[in-house]
Amino acid sequence: MIEWLMQHAPALLAVLDENLVCRHLSRGWRARFGLLSTDDSNNFSISDLFSEASSLEEKLRRSLLESSSLQDVPVSLLSESGITQGFLSAWPMQFESGSTGLGLAATCNTDLNRALDELRRLRTMHELILKAAGEGIYGLDSKGKATFGNAATKGILGWNPEEVIGKRVHDIHHHSYPDGSPYVHTECPIYAALQDGEVHRVDDEVFWHIDGSAVPVEYTSTPIRRDGSIEGAVVVFRDISKRKEIERQREAAFQEIKQLKEQLEQERDYLRDEIKTVSDFGDIIGNSPTLQRTMAQIDAVAATPANVLILGESGVGKEMIARAIHDRSERAGKPLVKVNCASIPKDLFESEFFGHVKGSFTGAHRDRAGRLQLADGGTVFLDEVGEIPLSLQSKLLRALQEKEFERVGDERTIKVDVRVVAATNRDLEAEVKAGRFREDLYYRLGVFPILVPPLRHRREDIGLLAEHFLERTCTELGRDPMSLSNQQVQRLMAHSWPGNIRELRNIIERAVILSTGNRARFDLAMPDAADITSDITTNPEPSDEADFVTEAEMREREKANLIAALRHADWRVWGPDGAAELLGIKPSTLKYRMTVLGISKPG
Repeated sequence: MIEWLMQHAPALLAVLDENLVCRHLSRGWRARFGLLSTDDSNNFSISDLFSEASSLEEKLRRSLLESSSLQDVPVSLLSESGITQGFLSAWPMQFESGSTGLGLAATCNTDLNRALDELRRLRTMHELILKAAGEGIYGLDSKGKATFGNAATKGILGWNPEEVIGKRVHDIHHHSYPDGSPYVHTECPIYAALQDGEVHRVDDEVFWHIDGSAVPVEYTSTPIRRDGSIEGAVVVFRDISKRKEIERQREAAFQEIKQLKEQLEQERDYLRDEIKTVSDFGDIIGNSPTLQRTMAQIDAVAATPANVLILGESGVGKEMIARAIHDRSERAGKPLVKVNCASIPKDLFESEFFGHVKGSFTGAHRDRAGRLQLADGGTVFLDEVGEIPLSLQSKLLRALQEKEFERVGDERTIKVDVRVVAATNRDLEAEVKAGRFREDLYYRLGVFPILVPPLRHRREDIGLLAEHFLERTCTELGRDPMSLSNQQVQRLMAHSWPGNIRELRNIIERAVILSTGNRARFDLAMPDAADITSDITTNPEPSDEADFVTEAEMREREKANLIAALRHADWRVWGPDGAAELLGIKPSTLKYRMTVLGISKPG
C-alpha cells in the first residue's frame, strides 16, 4: 500500500526508516529532483531533501524517540531548480517488519502561493462583479442577518455595507409598508425564502433609505442551499423610482388625454349645437348713432379682462354683442362657450356649469366637463343670467372670484381662467332689491355694462337688416334673389318692432315662404298687414310715385284673379289643371287665401 501511494501521490510525501534514511519518496517529490523510478530515491538522506539538515535531523530523531508528531515546521526544500520555502509535518510509523520510522508530508510555498494567488484573483473578480452590479445585493445567513453587501446598496439606500453586516436587514430596510404601517418580519417575502426554500419575487414595495425616505424597489430573494439544508439567502433589489415616475407620468398623461378627449367631445357637441343655432342676426349690421355708440363701448372693453354685463330687450342681439367682444379680445383664439341659463333645469344647473364625475348622481354615466371648464382660456357667455337660481349664485360667485371649482361628486379642484360676459333682459338692480339676485354677484358681473338699443331706437338700420335677411333667406330656401322698394323700407321703419331684430328676421322669412313665383307677400306675413304694401318684386322697375293702387284695390284685384282661376278650373282647387296649379301655388295656400278674401263656390 505504501509503495503504491508513493508511486502515484502528487503531494510531497516520504517514509524514513529508524536511521532517517529515505525508504520511499512520492511521485511529487521525485519530480522535484527529476527522478522517474522509486528505486532512485531509496538512498536519499535528510540533507538531500532539506538545506537545514542538522537542526531538522535533531527534531526528527526526537519525534521518533518520543513517538510524537511535528506540525508545520518551516523548512527549506531542495530541488533541481533550487531552494523553496515550505512547511513540514512528521509522524511516527511502524512497518510490517516491526521496525519504526517516520512519515513526512511537506508543503511547498510556491504551490501554496499559487493557490492563494488564484484564491485572491477569484475573490477580487467576485468583488469587482459585485461592485459593478447596478442592483443592490445582500447576502443573508439563516437568521436573516446580513453577511455581505455590494457597493450599490449604499448608492440606493445610503447605508455602508459594513454598517449592515451582522444586522437583520428587514429591521433596517423593510420594516414598514409604503404607507408607513408596520411590516412584521414574519410576513416578509425575503425571510420567507429562508423558511420555505422558494424564490420570492416582489415588484411593488419600498425599502427605507438611511434618511428615512421610502425608495420604491423590486427584489428577488433566493435561498442558498448546502447539502439539502438552507443556509441563507441572496437578495437582489433595484431602485424603481424612475420607472414609477414614468408610470405616474404615463398615467397622468393618460388621464389628461382622457380628460382632453372628454373635453373635445363636449366641445364637439357644443359646436354642433352652435352650428344649429348659429347667430340669428349674422354680423352686427347698421350705422345708426345709437349702434355706433354701442360699438365704441365694445371696442373699449374688448381688449381688457373686465367682465361685461349686456343689457337689453329680448331679440336685440345680445349674443352678437358677446361674440363681438370675444372676437376683439386677446382670447379670440380660445372658445366662446354659451350657457343659456333660462333653458337649464334647476337640478342640472350645477352639473352644467361645473361638470360632474361618473356616478355622482342618477344618470351620470360618465365624467363630464362643465361649461366653465370648456371655456378655460376663453370666454363664457351667460345668457339670461337673471334666471340662475339664487341657491346656486353663491357657488358661481366663488368660482368666478377664486377661478377654481369642484365638479359634482369630485374632490379635486379644477382651476380655470375665463372671462365672463353675461346678458339679461331683466332689471337686475330691481332683482337685487327684491332679494332674487345676489348683490355681490351683480357687481362681479356688471363691471362694464353695455345697453343694447332696441330696434325702434335705430330705425336707420332697419333697411340694411331687412336686405340682409332677405338675401340670406332666399339663399337658404333656394329662391330667386329679391329686393325691397323704398316704399316698403319706409313702411318697415314705421313698425314698432316689439320683438326687435328677431321679429324682423321672422317677418322676412315668412314673407319669402308665402311668396308665389318672384313675388314675396308682406300682406299675410305682418301681424298688422295694413301697414305694409303687398309685394316685393324681383328686379323692380322704377315707377312714378303716383303710379300705385291702394291696398283695398290690390285686394280686389287679387280676389278677382283668384275667382277667374277658379272658374277656369271649374272651381277645382286640387289636382291637375286645378286652380292652385294654374296660379302656381299650393292648394292649402289657395284655400287659406279664399278664406281670408271671403271667396266661395257659387251655390
